[in-house]
Amino acid sequence: MATTHGWWRLFVAAFAGFLFFHGCCASENARNYTFMKNAISAPPISYYDYIIVGGGTAGCPLAATLSQNYSVLLLERGGSPYGNPNISNLGAFGAALSDLSPTSPSQRFISEDGVINARARVLGGASCLNAGFYTRAAPNYVRQVGWDGRLVNESYQWVERVVAFEPPMRQWQSAVRDGLVEVGVLPYNGFTYDHINGTKVGGTIFDEDGHRHTAADLLEYANPSGLTVLLHAPVHKILFRIKGRSRPRAHGVVFRDASGAKHRAYLKNGTLNEIIVSAGALGSPQLLMLSGVGPADQLKAHNITLVLDQPLVGQGMSDNPMNAIFIPSPVPVEVSLIQVVGITNFGSYIEAASGANFAGGGSPRDFGMLSPKIGQLSTVPPKERTPEAIAKAVELLDNLDEAAFRGGFILEKIMGPVSTGHLELRTRNPNDNPSVTFNYFKDPQDLQRCVQGINVIEQIIESNAFSKFRFDNLTVPTLLNMTAGSPINLLPKHANTSTSLEQFCKDTVMTIWHYHGGCHVGRVVDNDHRVLGVDALRVIDGSTFNYSPGTNPQATVMMLGRYMGVRILSERLAGDDSK
Repeated sequence: MATTHGWWRLFVAAFAGFLFFHGCCASENARNYTFMKNAISAPPISYYDYIIVGGGTAGCPLAATLSQNYSVLLLERGGSPYGNPNISNLGAFGAALSDLSPTSPSQRFISEDGVINARARVLGGASCLNAGFYTRAAPNYVRQVGWDGRLVNESYQWVERVVAFEPPMRQWQSAVRDGLVEVGVLPYNGFTYDHINGTKVGGTIFDEDGHRHTAADLLEYANPSGLTVLLHAPVHKILFRIKGRSRPRAHGVVFRDASGAKHRAYLKNGTLNEIIVSAGALGSPQLLMLSGVGPADQLKAHNITLVLDQPLVGQGMSDNPMNAIFIPSPVPVEVSLIQVVGITNFGSYIEAASGANFAGGGSPRDFGMLSPKIGQLSTVPPKERTPEAIAKAVELLDNLDEAAFRGGFILEKIMGPVSTGHLELRTRNPNDNPSVTFNYFKDPQDLQRCVQGINVIEQIIESNAFSKFRFDNLTVPTLLNMTAGSPINLLPKHANTSTSLEQFCKDTVMTIWHYHGGCHVGRVVDNDHRVLGVDALRVIDGSTFNYSPGTNPQATVMMLGRYMGVRILSERLAGDDSK
């Protein structure tokens, strides 16, 4: 009976949040959250039932859910996404990623592999920066990680009511879709959010007007009186009680505001109150280490007081390698980001992007999500992607004929991946990037999937469905010779398919920003995302994933925030009723 009462109380709270959301206009009121403030206005000391570190793709839905019944502090190191056209408008895609200023919503980092990457620094996290594709995890993924399938579906739907849309299918994306079907990536599954083998049109977080809807929009579900969101509030340390305890217990955090002033936020009294880290695949393991939870030798090297020797923090870092080929078009093509995906039976995903300016911040001389301006330089091997090489590639953009920008990319990325690396601290400053190694293609299975994916792209280009968008009178070698100085890839020449395509995959590898790991379930956290070996601390975000879910993870990361919020509430409310 206690459980029934707990679920009923949760339903009433959630329904109230639903009414609040549907009683207001998303695009207008989202900019005026009464609970969102600059951290400079925060008191030196404050107390909450839950403290969430990271207002990103998981942190926002988690905070909105927990706020229905408890007081929640959400700490975000970046600013608000609202009012920034580089975030909001599809036509400005890439501009935020190419902004290297200290106030940019994107923070660039370069892995030890030499691949240039980015991490979010804005409320809403990576959902403010990515190409917008929305698709769920496979049912088999859900079963393998042990999630409750019914609650997973309910949580996806909760997210989708706010941020997911059906994209308009125009000529280029339709040709890629039909080409995938023609070359045998079957069946055709139409428009669906579900992960199903074959070809499909997926969802997007861009609405019909080309406006982005991010995880920050999910805060409209929140109980305004139960939530405080502080912007420009990087957390420097989690505080633990150790003396007289068999296990360390998290009880507060230290954060600084934009002026450098130090603030402390503590958990209110109560054994069920918790700190939840949702700082992302780089930020979450980094913060655990900075707080004394991690490999003892590494913490000692940085003069960090050891709270718990946990050598698996920062291990198992992965990034799904992406390789892309540019296809010059004899006819203009629409501006589009990711809309269609071919889910092959060998573990490679085929997607495409197109446009006269590739949505590159309004500039006609750009290649959007495949532009050197955002670090996507793949015409030289990873270790050679120096600042000088990038500058040269950007200069080349300005000298290319306008016709060189007419066309699109077909890309492949692999599932998993199997290859893993690790993360280490560089400094004790949480605003500095840690050192991360992904070991792209270290496992031969990953490399084989890339080769097979490139082969499928070649077949799509040669398909009847795609014939309108290729030059029939120009051979591939001719195209290569014409664009030898171009800072992007066309089809590789390969006499020996196996050998040369393997090298092509290694030399042209890029990121599609799906990196994950560092706080794996079963290694750093348990199945309820509680950090092993300490009390009152969880990690809920993509750092807990062993494999990237589905073709694109953002839907599942948002779902996870909602899912875990509901589980935490239901367990706690059931416990309250049983007393």
